[in-house]
Amino acid sequence: MDRKQILRTREVDLSVSNYGMTCQQHYDLALLPWGATEPHNYHLPYLTDCILSHDIAVDAALKASDEYGVRAMVMPPVTLGAQNPGQRELAFCVHARYETQRAILADIVASLHHQGLRKLLIVNGHGGNSFKNMIRDLTIEFSDFTIATSEWFKMVPAHDFFENPGDHADELETSVMMHYHPELVDIAEAGEGKAGGFAVKALKSGSVWIPRDWGKVSADTGIGDPRTATTEKGQKFAAAVVGKYAEFLRDFLQENLYE
Repeated sequence: MDRKQILRTREVDLSVSNYGMTCQQHYDLALLPWGATEPHNYHLPYLTDCILSHDIAVDAALKASDEYGVRAMVMPPVTLGAQNPGQRELAFCVHARYETQRAILADIVASLHHQGLRKLLIVNGHGGNSFKNMIRDLTIEFSDFTIATSEWFKMVPAHDFFENPGDHADELETSVMMHYHPELVDIAEAGEGKAGGFAVKALKSGSVWIPRDWGKVSADTGIGDPRTATTEKGQKFAAAVVGKYAEFLRDFLQENLYE
């Protein structure tokens, strides 16, 4: 990355920025990547959800700036995710309670609101996280602050890009990690990601929900075979996701979000 690219990234990525940069800029909104600290099969980092949500958010902020003039700052990723039974028993997997996550989000919102920002987009990378009730609560407390939430891996249909996408350390996550950080992926170490499911019909269909016990559905912690992942698939999927996010950031800045 040359000097010009470094300075450009500093304009949108608080993880590498400094006050000398930010004090000279006006920002329309903030993006908050949120992940988890948990095993991702045998071949991906514990912080996969944080890394990918952050990198997608940075690329989206850059694209939104270049194409639509949107000024967005990407906050450092939150590493504390909610875990299922069977995951907390795994080495160094960290479970964050609802109250913990809500307190973190509330403090971030309060800080940004105090500084004059009025819009925030959560870029979630961990399927176990759920922010809707927190956002409802915070909207009561900060009535002039709009918080949106999203899951980056659902911004475009996975089946348009991957043969057999799963939902954890699978072909999708592995491909996108290979695109952004090939040095962090050794596909030769990957388990097959074979996963079981519920025996009860209503649980299997999703009409009734309980959290999956990870220890009973996956031996290597993966859900979905990652071994068909490629850098090319990851690049194409990431580009499509980033494009959708950039369009949303443009539209999110509209004064009236309703018809």
